Amino acid sequence: MKRRVVIKKQTTKKKKAFVAAFAVFNVIHRIGSGLFKTFILLSVIAVVSFCFLSIYHYLVNSPYMRLEHVNVTGVDGKVKHELIKMSDLRANPSMLALNLNNLKQEMEKRPWIRSVKLERRFPHTLIVQAEKEVPWAIVIMDKFYYMNKLGEIFKDVSGSENTDLPVVTGVSGDILKRQEQLDKATYIISAVENKDGPWSLSGLSEIHLGKDEEISIYFKHLAAEIKVLPSELKNEIDGLKEVVEHLRQTGRIHQVSSIDLSCEDGAVVSFRKEATG
Repeated sequence: MKRRVVIKKQTTKKKKAFVAAFAVFNVIHRIGSGLFKTFILLSVIAVVSFCFLSIYHYLVNSPYMRLEHVNVTGVDGKVKHELIKMSDLRANPSMLALNLNNLKQEMEKRPWIRSVKLERRFPHTLIVQAEKEVPWAIVIMDKFYYMNKLGEIFKDVSGSENTDLPVVTGVSGDILKRQEQLDKATYIISAVENKDGPWSLSGLSEIHLGKDEEISIYFKHLAAEIKVLPSELKNEIDGLKEVVEHLRQTGRIHQVSSIDLSCEDGAVVSFRKEATG
């Protein structure tokens, strides 16, 4: 009886040892299987990456993917030539290697360029859509500067450039106040932008930004100061025409020193004092 009990205990111990060994083997098998799968996955990724890099390297150095043409729209003349030169066309760079973001930033640093859109057109062409700055006036400060329709100063005026534009004078040295003044100047310019004849933008001579919100404008055909409220000029320009026409018909236009349109009761005309002998 005792012998059977001993044998039974030994059998139970063997079974437990076998189960423990199997569990350890199972864990090792799972770990090994996971490592093997990970190794296979990493190997596949490495092979695919190598293939992509090889293809990219081939395309970058391929003569079939070289920049050969730059089509520029929106600008012409010297500015167009500068943009083409910045594209490094002579070096025949790879179409894929072109950094369009950097090239766009560099092109938009040019003073006459407001914005640029770039597009690759494979296999050999770069499309450059440029928006050119349009000067609306010349701002007189320490130097002469071009101002666009948004009231932004974008370039100083060189001696060889056309300066047949309205001038803006009386600009403050304070940056914040200056921008507020230039915004008002744009209101005035926009008020006459679509007018015809002597009251048009081409007939506007000067916008003077005075102290205490005073603004005066001058037209080429009228030797008189016109005091205005920028936000109201669009509505008052027709009334100004009528006042000036009446003064012409009565022969008093040459005696006028100023016309004040900023008064609530209507236009106030001031006359020059006649010289006495």
